[in-house]
Amino acid sequence: MLNRREFLGAATGALVGANVWASQAGQAAVAADSAKKRLAVVTTEWRFHSHAWHMAERFLVGYPINGRWHQPPFEVVSAYVDQKPENDLSESRSKEFGFPIYKTIAEALRCGGKKLAVDAVLVIGEHGNYDVNEFGQKKYPRYEFFKDVVAVFKADGEVRPMFNDKHLSWKWDWAKEMAETSRQMNFPYLAGSSLPVTYRMPSLDMPYGAEVEEVMSVAMGGVDSYDFHALETIQCMAERRKGGESGVAWVESLRGDAVWSAMETGSWAKGGWNPELFQACLCRCQTLAQPGNFSHRYPTPAQIREFVKDPIVYRFQYNDGVQASMFLFNGLVGDFTFAAKLKDQAEPLSTLFYLPPTPNVMYSAALMSKAEETFSTGKAPYPIERTLLTSGLVEAGVQSLSKGKRIETPYMKVEYTAPRKSQFWTA
Repeated sequence: MLNRREFLGAATGALVGANVWASQAGQAAVAADSAKKRLAVVTTEWRFHSHAWHMAERFLVGYPINGRWHQPPFEVVSAYVDQKPENDLSESRSKEFGFPIYKTIAEALRCGGKKLAVDAVLVIGEHGNYDVNEFGQKKYPRYEFFKDVVAVFKADGEVRPMFNDKHLSWKWDWAKEMAETSRQMNFPYLAGSSLPVTYRMPSLDMPYGAEVEEVMSVAMGGVDSYDFHALETIQCMAERRKGGESGVAWVESLRGDAVWSAMETGSWAKGGWNPELFQACLCRCQTLAQPGNFSHRYPTPAQIREFVKDPIVYRFQYNDGVQASMFLFNGLVGDFTFAAKLKDQAEPLSTLFYLPPTPNVMYSAALMSKAEETFSTGKAPYPIERTLLTSGLVEAGVQSLSKGKRIETPYMKVEYTAPRKSQFWTA
């Protein structure tokens, strides 16, 4: 955490820089034909199917949107790549597109010079060979990358917009510090998953100001990775409820037979969840498992148990009483669905968060369109607090799994108001 003395000593120049950035962003908005802005890429590794491949390359070659090929008004002018596996692509991309790869983050942000020399920073801390903590979380250096970037901002007396891929950090205290620092130093900061901004089928959002009782996401993938995506699927909908976001009171994780016992209870109050919401999620799924040579059959409880070898559920309750469940049901589903029980509505609200397949993976293009918006306008389209909260949920979820008990989370009192405008792609 920054203490008062450190912040006052370091932030004065950065705040001046923020005013300069805001002025520059305003000028850029009215100068449609202005020169491309300069982008630095900071990543753990750059290989086929890595997040750098998904994201940084959108700024190299563009992406389709609204039936047209869009080339972002940015030029990748530098990169820092922490690890280079045998199938590394960073060197070949460097040669093809003409940007140097530097040995340190500071050098990349200064382009080998003595002062900050880029207009935006794309930070991708996913994939690579890193240690794992006692709870099974991979210790990706997102916090360390952030600190190195911020150190340049402080030293050079200027700030720039930054995007952070996925959760802020594996450690709550660090994630909170990252969000607080961005607010204190007044630089645009966006983070998170592609799930909140990808297409939806049907194309709907949580009604703004809705009275919500229970929410759910049924998803695929593993802990400390795809759980984050499923939690952001929940959060981007739940945050639109009446009263705004108030934070999370507790998290309880279930695994194996404990999941099947909870499912049999048939209600949240008895330690389970609303079966109508679970059914609504499965009925939106496009990858629902089937027995033998059948198709389009709703699975029985026995079949669900047969399909899902390692069931995992995070149950958590928001401070305002809203109840939530996140399922990782590999073998039953291969996508992400959402359902919610709204007050005084008999039918659940439900949708599929659609992930177009490789090689085009349009969901990452949707996310980078939001990063581009942040870089271009100097304003993040949705609050960093969303990703702060989901970062904390991942940490509490894996700790609850490891310890086999509920984790009380009074520290996770994250309050914010979501934008009224929907942020997901529709065309």
